[in-house]
Amino acid sequence: MASINSEDLFKNIISHAKEYGFIFQSSEIYDGLSAVYDYGQNGAELKKNIREFWWKAMVQMNENIVGIDASIFMHPTTWKASGHVDAFNDPLVDNKDSKKRYRADVLIEDHVAKIEGKILKEVEKARVRFGDAFDEAQFRTTNPRVVENQQKIDAINTRFKAALEANDLEEVRQIIIDLEIVCPISGTRNWTEVRQFNLMFSTQIGSVSEEASTIYLRPETAQGIFVNFLNVQKTGRMKIPFGIAQTGKAFRNEIVARQFIFRMREFEQMEMQFFIKPGTEMEWYKYWKETRMRWHRSLGFPEGKQRFHDHLKLAHYANAACDIEFEFPFGFKELEGIHSRTDFDLGNHEKFSGKKLQYFDPELNQSYVPYVLETSIGLDRMFLAILSESYAEEKLEDGSERVVLRIPPFLAPVKCAVMPLVKKDGLPEKAREIMDRIKYDHNCFYEEKDNIGKRYRRQDAIGTPFCITVDHETLVDNAVTIRYRDTMLQERIPIEQVENILNEKVDMRAALRKLN
Repeated sequence: MASINSEDLFKNIISHAKEYGFIFQSSEIYDGLSAVYDYGQNGAELKKNIREFWWKAMVQMNENIVGIDASIFMHPTTWKASGHVDAFNDPLVDNKDSKKRYRADVLIEDHVAKIEGKILKEVEKARVRFGDAFDEAQFRTTNPRVVENQQKIDAINTRFKAALEANDLEEVRQIIIDLEIVCPISGTRNWTEVRQFNLMFSTQIGSVSEEASTIYLRPETAQGIFVNFLNVQKTGRMKIPFGIAQTGKAFRNEIVARQFIFRMREFEQMEMQFFIKPGTEMEWYKYWKETRMRWHRSLGFPEGKQRFHDHLKLAHYANAACDIEFEFPFGFKELEGIHSRTDFDLGNHEKFSGKKLQYFDPELNQSYVPYVLETSIGLDRMFLAILSESYAEEKLEDGSERVVLRIPPFLAPVKCAVMPLVKKDGLPEKAREIMDRIKYDHNCFYEEKDNIGKRYRRQDAIGTPFCITVDHETLVDNAVTIRYRDTMLQERIPIEQVENILNEKVDMRAALRKLN
């Protein structure tokens, strides 16, 4: 099959996700709700498995990390203390001709990414030209075109960082103009001034409107952890350093929501706040950077698909921050953030609540407000990363084609499909016997409609790693044919071995062991 460009690939992934029950547009029968999506039967299973892998890696594998489930609604002062009421903004700019609105920072970052793309093209051409003798580091520092483009990037980043730190929105607009960035729709550079837009959703709580008070749908899950710091520490008798993990929905009034489920108004986070002694934050920052990257690589992504990206502008609560970026079909984008949050959160909640939020350190014989190291990953983005990386369109030796999702077996929504070769002669009954044996341990699928080839293709399309076929010989030798998704190889095995093979091949423990 001829290679397809990134844009077409992304369109195919989106179409595939809907066709095979992974993701649907929310309220589709009413023409949908922008930037809100529902997870179908296969998507819900895959999402659950990703969440479980993260939870086990965080909570089960670490004796000093526990999990909670805090409420979505919180006292409104929470968001004043966290800084969200005053500082949770995106810089937005409109194109006067297309009437389209964009995030100003994203426009500049995308421009930088295009220059980075030029550098990568030069590097790859040189790699082909020089072969094994190619020294990439030397090439990047000596090739005139690469050096020139890198200088452009550095100059833009320096100027952009200074503008963000000074909150100089006019300078941000001037950067857009100076870089001659055009609107993708109109093709013009007719930009408005850059304005800040708060991203929080507000609503009212109370029996009647006159008595109602304003509360917010949480824009992040972290604050539920911070306000429960003492509850967890005391009831769990936790000693610093320790962590609190949580997964759950968050809500942001994204004006520029885009790229399918990459940026949504309702999404799910997987966050862990690690409470540490002041002065140790940099060593823990390094530790969690390495630990979280190891988790991502345990999923089997190819080398070079993930990278660290240091923040140009630090959030109001951070003294160090970086992202783990993944190369989606639309380029490298943030997948997970690692932040050193200092004592900002607990310190502010202590100030606004009037409650002492400190830890008594028996080793130092003193109390202090702990520092916090945060890891925060978007579950929906992680879902999209796995979907993007696993999707493949293949041309087979016989000239036919197939679409397959090479999802890591332990994450696959369906672990095994059980299929009678024909719908008669006692084969369905035998297949049901096998299904009843394995369904207690694994999410399995029974299918008897259409010829076996079509059934195999449907299972390939949803990422099922194994198919078990029951044929007439099964009734004689008590053996079945197991077919492997990735290689399409088939082998004959006794029915008694089916459970053992599945337990071994789809066991999450093997992936968890890679993290040690």
